[in-house]
Amino acid sequence: MSNRYNVLFLCTGNSARSILAEAILNRRGQPSFHAFSAGSHPAGRVNSYALKQLELAGLPVEGLRSKSWDEFTMPGAPQMQFVFTVCDSAAAEICPVWPGQPVTAHWGIPDPARVAGSTETIARAFRDAFVTMGRRIDLFLSLPLEKLGALAVKKEVERIGRE
Repeated sequence: MSNRYNVLFLCTGNSARSILAEAILNRRGQPSFHAFSAGSHPAGRVNSYALKQLELAGLPVEGLRSKSWDEFTMPGAPQMQFVFTVCDSAAAEICPVWPGQPVTAHWGIPDPARVAGSTETIARAFRDAFVTMGRRIDLFLSLPLEKLGALAVKKEVERIGRE
């Protein structure tokens, strides 16, 4: 594997979990990783609780937007080395064929945007999703990617999604 990696996080709406993952990896993975996020049916806006969670964690939110995964299938789009689905519905959909045969895995996390209740309850759901995604990203970043073969990398990123 190379020493510069593009990572795409996919969800259905691209308004919460995939946005959180994009922001976390872009901060923690510098300079070797560049994260993107997209959705199969983008909501068209980033969830305000996701933005608030990122701000509370001291992560930048400028430039984050809800977008279609079609943007990453167009000519000139960045070639991905990794593609992770973070919601069960996106994992069950037929994904586009990604150029370059990136390593794929499912890192499902319950959707905090579907949580109902008080402001505190919803904020807690976003915090839980953020912590879980951060833990998975930290495990991913600890992998010696340049020393592992493609099958070993695939096995490890799948294992991370189950933890």
